[in-house]
Amino acid sequence: MRCWDPRDTPLLKDAIDTSLAHLRAWMPWAAHEPTSLDDKAELLRTFRGRFDLGEDFVYGVFAGDESEVIGGSGLHTRVGSGSLEIGYWVRASHVGRGFAQEATAALTNVAFRVCGVDRVEIHVDPANAASLRVPRALGFTEEATLRRRLPAAEGEPRRDSVVFTMFSEDVGSSPVARVQVDAFDALGRRIEL
Repeated sequence: MRCWDPRDTPLLKDAIDTSLAHLRAWMPWAAHEPTSLDDKAELLRTFRGRFDLGEDFVYGVFAGDESEVIGGSGLHTRVGSGSLEIGYWVRASHVGRGFAQEATAALTNVAFRVCGVDRVEIHVDPANAASLRVPRALGFTEEATLRRRLPAAEGEPRRDSVVFTMFSEDVGSSPVARVQVDAFDALGRRIEL
């Protein structure tokens, strides 16, 4: 898992284009897909720039040899000061193999140990059973179901959102603490966690 690079454009486009039916059910951005390679490259440049400025942290999840995009994840700053929100999606051909859980555990560790936040949130559509299993398996607390919070496809009503949280003092006793994470800075230097 690493920050996207514009050179990843063809791999990302393939992952999204081959997963559209799966993604459109849960990811509002998928309603605007497929997009051109040029548009996708521009999006990845935006992700990279915002990452480098510390504004938002969007990651690609790759096969070990980086020949294929497995999915995407992120540490998003949209939930306020001292907290980050984790989002994730998985390519349709890789659903159910633990990639979302592994990425979420790794990013939870990074959020607390590298970014120093107090709270991590995950927001899930209550109809998305596979995504609901991820925070539950990692020991997040289910706090609330917020009505009509998630964007919906054009002409559809907004969807509910189940909010899960974990606080910094809880991570040590959660399943997240058992996940080995190797983190690196932009120069490839290992960050001690």
